[in-house]
Amino acid sequence: MALQESGEMYIESIYILSQKKECVRAIDVSEHLGYSKPSVSRAMGILKNGGYIVVDKDGSIHLTDEGKNVAVAMYERHILLTKFLKSLGVDEQTASDDACKIEHVISNESFEAMKRFINSK
Repeated sequence: MALQESGEMYIESIYILSQKKECVRAIDVSEHLGYSKPSVSRAMGILKNGGYIVVDKDGSIHLTDEGKNVAVAMYERHILLTKFLKSLGVDEQTASDDACKIEHVISNESFEAMKRFINSK
């Protein structure tokens, strides 16, 4: 199942929350993204059916290996793109907001070139 931008954002959010909390629930994702509980619940069902997450009986959400691979890639893109934009003089909040948009559409080729460029500095 190919993920759309919203699916990537949910997965990345679960990953970020799981780095801070032992147990991630749909309400945490809802609060983190500012989305309604029904929207998050629907998305969790789609991600579960796609094999990106598993949900325990107690409602704890866990990324599968595939989900974690997507999350780590998105998070890496976000961090690097934010760093790149900040190096150009963009303020931190704008850089982070713009990175969140760019991370979903940038090609792997362009991202890898940008990564090489930033890491060579």
